[in-house]
Amino acid sequence: MLNLRDLNRATLARQHLLSRHEGDVADVVHRLVGLQAQEPRPPYLGVWTRLAGFEREDLHAALHARTLVRATLWRATLHLVTAADFAAFRPLVAPVLAAAARRFDGVDFDAVAAAAGRLLEAGAMTFNELRPRLLEEFPGVNDRALGYAARMLTPLVIEPTGDRWSFPRDPAFGLPGVPMSPADAPALIERYLAAFGPATPADVQTWSGLGGLRQVMAGMDLERVTYAGRELFDLPGAPRPGGDVPAPVRFLPDFDTLILGHADRTRVLAEEHKGFVATKNLRVRAVYLVDGFAAGTWQIKRSGKKARLLVTPFGRADLGPLEEEGLRLLAFAEPDAGSLALEAVDAV
Repeated sequence: MLNLRDLNRATLARQHLLSRHEGDVADVVHRLVGLQAQEPRPPYLGVWTRLAGFEREDLHAALHARTLVRATLWRATLHLVTAADFAAFRPLVAPVLAAAARRFDGVDFDAVAAAAGRLLEAGAMTFNELRPRLLEEFPGVNDRALGYAARMLTPLVIEPTGDRWSFPRDPAFGLPGVPMSPADAPALIERYLAAFGPATPADVQTWSGLGGLRQVMAGMDLERVTYAGRELFDLPGAPRPGGDVPAPVRFLPDFDTLILGHADRTRVLAEEHKGFVATKNLRVRAVYLVDGFAAGTWQIKRSGKKARLLVTPFGRADLGPLEEEGLRLLAFAEPDAGSLALEAVDAV
């Protein structure tokens, strides 16, 4: 039987948040089965907090080598994933993406997907470039619906550039240039548990968007463990170091995969703090962990050459333990700043 701290430490160990991974950037992205990447900078910070000796150029180079790609995947949102995982799991979630696209009426989805693929064979385009081209072939159809359908139904990757975080504000999408090699649901479940377990079928569904997983998991060779009167599944022999293992201060970026990875987030985020993290406009704020649990939110403010890391504790807090890790994060995120500072602010 696990208690809350046991569950917390088991998950942090798999997320490389008890100790930073000694390896390369692709190791971390593979272990996590991707990091959410609606915006270009958060995946860099998510890797930084998990990988020893990480340099911005490491991820930048991997993107340009197509070892890693930024593409639509889990929950119909953009993720940074390995190219191999994109090829394996994009076909598996295709029904989820198709269902998201079909919320629009009056669209011939198969025809739109075929047209988008044909147009993009000539080269990558931004959606501001692609939508008018699609509208020429489908006059009278809402151009936003056409663009969204193309993005959900056609496997696409975003083309990296020389920007600091590898992508501009209006990026170009292109064909992946590699064949899809579909994986099955048990393979996905094993990868999920290696990164997020122990977990329930509802946890896997919340993270992936896929349904019908309880029966699949019940038929797999998985361990069963008990937490708070519920049955959780886990990989045999997966790390569960125990709740007394120390957990260092860690800063997680906006939309971090740890915060979004479970139906029940209380293994890292207390129920009473959820409203401070998930906003009404669907943003998930950056949080910092103290003793393994979310203890507040943070943001970076830049004014001229001065960069400030503003932390908002959920309660009374001593900023001393945050300073070393926080200033290291700030130096990574704002390498050209002349001065760095960590300050506490009240919640808005």
